[in-house]
Amino acid sequence: MSQRPEWGTRAGFILAAVGSAIGLGNIWRFPAVAYENGGGAFFLPYLFALLTAGIPLLVMEFTLGHKYRGSSPLTFARLSKGSEWLGWWQVAISFFIATYYSVIIAWAMSYAVFSFNLGWGKDPKSFLIGDYLQVTDAGKFGDMVPGVFIPLVIVWIVALGVLFAGVKKGIEKANKVMIPLLVTLFLIIVVRALTLDGAIEGLNTFFKPDWSALSNGTVWIAAYGQIFFSLSIGFAIMITYSSYLPKKSDITNNAFITGFSNSSFELLAGIGVFSALGFMAAQQGVPVDQVVESGVILAFAVFPEIINQFPFANEFFGVLFFGSLVLAGLTSLISIVETFVAGVQDKFNVSRTTSVLVGGGLAALISVVYATQGGLNFLDVVDYFINTFGVALAGLVEVVFVSWYIKQLNPLQNYANAISDIRLGGWWKLCLGVITPLVLGYMTYDNLKQNLISAYGDYPRNFIFNYGWTVALGAILIGVVLSMKSWKGQTLEIPSEVEKKEVS
Repeated sequence: MSQRPEWGTRAGFILAAVGSAIGLGNIWRFPAVAYENGGGAFFLPYLFALLTAGIPLLVMEFTLGHKYRGSSPLTFARLSKGSEWLGWWQVAISFFIATYYSVIIAWAMSYAVFSFNLGWGKDPKSFLIGDYLQVTDAGKFGDMVPGVFIPLVIVWIVALGVLFAGVKKGIEKANKVMIPLLVTLFLIIVVRALTLDGAIEGLNTFFKPDWSALSNGTVWIAAYGQIFFSLSIGFAIMITYSSYLPKKSDITNNAFITGFSNSSFELLAGIGVFSALGFMAAQQGVPVDQVVESGVILAFAVFPEIINQFPFANEFFGVLFFGSLVLAGLTSLISIVETFVAGVQDKFNVSRTTSVLVGGGLAALISVVYATQGGLNFLDVVDYFINTFGVALAGLVEVVFVSWYIKQLNPLQNYANAISDIRLGGWWKLCLGVITPLVLGYMTYDNLKQNLISAYGDYPRNFIFNYGWTVALGAILIGVVLSMKSWKGQTLEIPSEVEKKEVS
């Protein structure tokens, strides 16, 4: 059995895990979610969700990866006969996400260049949809957009170059540079945003608590949803990364550090975004709630408009903001691609170079679809369905399978406690056995009901079926098909060092 690569340092692993968790959603999703669900009051359910779902799930995935020493498919194959398909399902989800996530990073790279002369002009939204992306009707591919394709090639060269270098020399080194740089750049942005006219009003809007929201169940569901999607749980990343940990690793402490680091950055992002939105509202003479946006529009239309109105150094802060998006995106993309690189390498017993070429190369090739004039429409639908009925559903199946079906919470708890300073108690099993399945189950039920009653967005139903439901269900099918191939030799044997540490 070949020696599995390992992180060089504990800090290297934590930075990589934090880099995976801190992505584009921290910057453009969390502030709006918090504002729309009670403002300052939202932080109570958010913290509760972090402690009862986020960190417990991180501990579980860190423990699975460390104990079974494999990619997600290999980990589940070693965990229980017949469960390998779940690991491949998670890997397939990561694959689909990688194909469009890379394109958003390419947009950010383009906008970092546009920042040098504020190339988006006086109407950034029209520039984004018309001049830059050249969006056509849903379902049509249209022509290739050079302004997206060229930076997309650069994104893949960087990401695959890091992955070719390996775990220690590639992923770890890259995160040791990119994460401190990302935090530094974003701190500069936040400090500047706090000094703008109207920033205080923006922060008041963000933090003003609506305590009545706490009695609304959807607010609590939103908190769990934000934590779940933000921490990269449920689609193979944390299992894969923890499989590279050395024998002596404080799993529980690592999970707490990763969880709270991610949440700290989300809070920082909220402060920066709403300070800037307060400035924009003051410049336009309107209330802050009239300029609040999220997602692509916030990042690529609202923020360029805010940067246009900066009193000085507009170009400099544009480069800082979009440079931050590029860094946040790259660290997440690298972790996403590593899941299927590791899966292919484990299953087919090929070299890392071959696995990166095959897995990463195929994802890069498919991503070109999103560099066409129809790319934004395809991206929007695939992103919605693969997250709603991929990540969330896979996370639900994973936690129910481990806690209810094969009843492995006790062995996993004993394993984690044997090598961690912070010992897991009954709260951990309660969270994973009861709270998390109930919340994720309700989320899945509600999402399914909403999407069966009404179509997503304003897209034609056939477009949603062909590129939404088909992708989400296709990920499951891919998982089942790949699990049918037998493993070579003694691959499924649990490494001896793990068996020695087993605590009954």
